[in-house]
Amino acid sequence: MGKTIRQLSEEFKLSKQAINQRINSINGFRSKHTYKVKNHLEIDNQGVKMLANFDKQKQQERQPNRQAENDKDKNIDQILLKQLDVKDQQIANLQQALDQQQKLQIATVSENHRLKEHVRKLSGLLEPSSATQQQQSNDKDDALSNNANTRHSKDKNDKQNENRVAEYGNRQKKTFKNNTNNSWWHFW
Repeated sequence: MGKTIRQLSEEFKLSKQAINQRINSINGFRSKHTYKVKNHLEIDNQGVKMLANFDKQKQQERQPNRQAENDKDKNIDQILLKQLDVKDQQIANLQQALDQQQKLQIATVSENHRLKEHVRKLSGLLEPSSATQQQQSNDKDDALSNNANTRHSKDKNDKQNENRVAEYGNRQKKTFKNNTNNSWWHFW
């Protein structure tokens, strides 16, 4: 003999609505395990056992879902860890490249300083030699006779005058060109 929904609610200490929700949540339960007696619905013994074990069945159904979610979370964690490892490797490579560039920059700066010092030393060596050349040219000028000196200074003055005249002529040509280019008909 079966039990009514009211009897089951008292036995399981649940409301009638909770019993009805359990009945509705199990596929084909009404057609297989319920029958109508006069004005009320009765549930057979097998149906009563199913409703009694309903919570255990739900937990068992949820457990594979939880396992799948846990597996999915583990996979996501593994992917994220791999990505972090890759990013760490990229950061290490960039840091190494930056260190190399800094070392190259330091080496370049020190090489520049060394070359500047070398140039200073060489220019220091050249200055006395040019002073020596100046002294030698002065000695030659003194050794020349007065006549030769006057010819020599005359030649220098003539060359300087020729250079000045040539410069003046060049300036005149430039100013003439500038004046002619500024005429209004040259703009078309």
